[in-house]
Amino acid sequence: MTATEYDIQAALEMLTAFSSVGSRAFDVTVTDLHGAKIGFRSNVPLEQLRRVVGEKLSAGVRAQHNFIIRPRPDLLQLDDLDCAKVQRIGPHSFMVIETSPGCFQAWLALRDIPKDKTTADDLLRRLRKGAGADRSASGATRIAGSLNFKPKYEPNFPRVELRQVAHGRTTTLVELTNAGIMVGSDSGTPASLSLSRSYVSRGRRLAWPSYQMLIDKGRPSKSRPGKTQRSPADFTWCRTAIEWGWSEADTARQLLIVSEKARENGEAYAKQTARRAALSVQRGPYHG
Repeated sequence: MTATEYDIQAALEMLTAFSSVGSRAFDVTVTDLHGAKIGFRSNVPLEQLRRVVGEKLSAGVRAQHNFIIRPRPDLLQLDDLDCAKVQRIGPHSFMVIETSPGCFQAWLALRDIPKDKTTADDLLRRLRKGAGADRSASGATRIAGSLNFKPKYEPNFPRVELRQVAHGRTTTLVELTNAGIMVGSDSGTPASLSLSRSYVSRGRRLAWPSYQMLIDKGRPSKSRPGKTQRSPADFTWCRTAIEWGWSEADTARQLLIVSEKARENGEAYAKQTARRAALSVQRGPYHG
């Protein structure tokens, strides 16, 4: 198979990878050599797309048309990555493709995206920034095995290559923060650096308290048997973090990452909880 031929098996494997993390339908766009849209269909069922993808790729090669899909529901696309960047994010991705020589996309399935849209958008912006990805990526991609038709590649159009597949792999914002990929603040400093710098607070390095420990030891919820009351745990975690030397603003941002309740209630809840904790510390610190 030459680089000017499409690869139906790669296309089918890409669809299987998307299916393994919950994609059941796709928006399909067709563009010409110059990027003009010449066709679109929304919510094409997965099995229907499997049946027609070979025919579409063959027709695309003859007409020099690009075959672009967008999974539904949306997944996280990290676009325009070089080799070094994709090596960092690859272990957390369920799929990596090479859209042109040396230019990669990584696809992630996140288990803990907040329900609050404002909070979710902010966290995903910080993630794209930390990964060094294109912050304007649309969530649509050229299907693997198709040719990338752009004037700059004439006459040797590169094929979109499938470089990594990990069926069913999911990840979380917490895992990505611990891996040093999530940006921790608007300053552009990766969140993980805040754990490794030589900060000293009361004779020790500055680190985050364990949220899971608070959950394990927290007060039982009366309305949710077997669960822990989240608001007291969030407050205690914030108070401990501020006692350990973290700022109120950093504490609120980190609470959105570690606390499911904070993600559900949004940035205002996190800021309010951190504010109450900071005032509590001012009134009476735990430690002298």
